[in-house]
Amino acid sequence: MNIIPKQQNEPAPRKGEDSRQIQYQTPLVDVESTEDGYVIRAEMPGVDKAGLEITVDNGELTILGHRRNLQISGEPVHREIRNNDFRRVYELDPTIDTEKVKARISEGLDHLIVGQAIASRANCP
Repeated sequence: MNIIPKQQNEPAPRKGEDSRQIQYQTPLVDVESTEDGYVIRAEMPGVDKAGLEITVDNGELTILGHRRNLQISGEPVHREIRNNDFRRVYELDPTIDTEKVKARISEGLDHLIVGQAIASRANCP
């Protein structure tokens, strides 16, 4: 596989802020190989298009999903839903064409398409 998940749930600095480390929630992800590259589906409830941030830097693909704050009208009795943002990092093989990364979001499910370089398509299963 040309997309390798890196260690998840490590505290990371938030972009543009002080050096405080924050804890992200790891979204559930499916990775599918296609003729043209890979499709990554990340489940990130509470994340809309404005809250989705995709970056490719130094061979790493980072998916960040910033949740909108959940409104609570009463006194919490029991809470399992966290307001943490989502983060997932993948190491990309050099054959991945990082100029061909496209994303769309629908109902909390992020669809990310990562294209392969033409030379590597012949090696796909």
